[in-house]
Amino acid sequence: QVQLVESGGGLVQAGGSLRLSCAASGGTTIDYAMGWFRQAPGKEREFVAAIQWTGTITYYGDSVKGRFTIARDNAKNTVHLQMNSLKPEDTAVYYCAADATTTAIARMTSRYWGQGTQVTVSS
Repeated sequence: QVQLVESGGGLVQAGGSLRLSCAASGGTTIDYAMGWFRQAPGKEREFVAAIQWTGTITYYGDSVKGRFTIARDNAKNTVHLQMNSLKPEDTAVYYCAADATTTAIARMTSRYWGQGTQVTVSS
């Protein structure tokens, strides 16, 4: 089993930035696609970003495109999500995900996911 642990969430004012991190352990994850989805209370789950295992191909949800950047450090088994120009509607619990393909991440059907980290953006 692969374990994913998110960190870096917190409270930030609109227009500010946060950097989320996800550390993977417990399995062979070097060639896994990884990414993020989010869910706010009363809202449906939403795809945020995905990155192919080499780090050369990335995908973003329409609502965050141009503001968020995903990257990975395979030597440290870690993926990062740099979030800039944050808006109140970005408030949600952010979950790290991992699977064999970026498609699985984008469709939110990934085999593994973490416990989540809270991001709150105040207006």
